[in-house]
Amino acid sequence: MADFNKILDAGDVDGGIINVVVEIPTGSNHKIEWNRQLACFELDRVEPIAFAKPCNYGFIPQTLDEDGDELDALIITDQPLSTGIFLQAKVIGVMKFVDDGEVDDKIIVVPADDRNNGNAYNSLADLPEQLIKQLNFHFSHYKDLKKAGTTVVEGFFGVDVATEVIKESQKRWNEQ
Repeated sequence: MADFNKILDAGDVDGGIINVVVEIPTGSNHKIEWNRQLACFELDRVEPIAFAKPCNYGFIPQTLDEDGDELDALIITDQPLSTGIFLQAKVIGVMKFVDDGEVDDKIIVVPADDRNNGNAYNSLADLPEQLIKQLNFHFSHYKDLKKAGTTVVEGFFGVDVATEVIKESQKRWNEQ
């Protein structure tokens, strides 16, 4: 398997089109993670089925969030995407998130070329309100059965804030 951090970079951050690698498909309760040291995917754990992912989940290559992992991405599509594929994605916002006291933000993206939806999603305001509610609920509660109150969604913000989060994570990657 290719090491995504060696063959891909974050993409055109200033242009709003980034590279994203899929870890977890929409609807899966398998917590699949990219293992940077082994350069492969691994099953970290199986979550309760009630907390299956409401959207595809992945990471942005050559970035590091404050938690020490690659910066996460929530990938909005009509169908689940397979683990291990990468796509060019349009940044539409960020969900500011804290997990067990550590910053663990999630960049919200859609495919850069989505002809099914007519490229209709350009900002968070374009997403269905119900989807934002589902994301908020999922990430506020998905660890409740282990230890309630360990996750906090601090809010949803636009492209400008998302771009700054990505740039900060690129800087951390480059300084390691």
